[in-house]
Amino acid sequence: MTTQTDRVDHELIRAADHVAGTRCRGDNHTMAAAARAGDGRIVTAVNAYHFTGGPCAELVLIGTAAAQGVYDLDTIVAVGDRDRGVVPPCGRCRQVLVDYFPALKVIVGTSTGLSTISITDLLPESYIWADHQLDTEGSASFGTS
Repeated sequence: MTTQTDRVDHELIRAADHVAGTRCRGDNHTMAAAARAGDGRIVTAVNAYHFTGGPCAELVLIGTAAAQGVYDLDTIVAVGDRDRGVVPPCGRCRQVLVDYFPALKVIVGTSTGLSTISITDLLPESYIWADHQLDTEGSASFGTS
């Protein structure tokens, strides 16, 4: 069950909507994403659609943020072009977002309006990739101390 974790960041939605309305052209770029960094900065990106499964706007945003020195995202939202409004992340994006930012909040549309929820609520009982990687000692980490 999803739970509201914070107020809805309307400035973030406006930023994504602006990018969707001004930068999304044709079939190659149909979604925009905006995220607020821990220091308050807003990072934006658009998807790169391709028949081979090009990256969604949320995934492009992760790379864009890193290129700008932003590694701590607080909240993210995706908005569709042609005034489609807020769109929840797809399954692949949910998994990548939880792996990179397990404390991330996501703005989604619900039957009662917009809500801000935890990425882990969008992907409950998640496989956390980082939990199964080798630690610095060379042994596997399985969530135990």
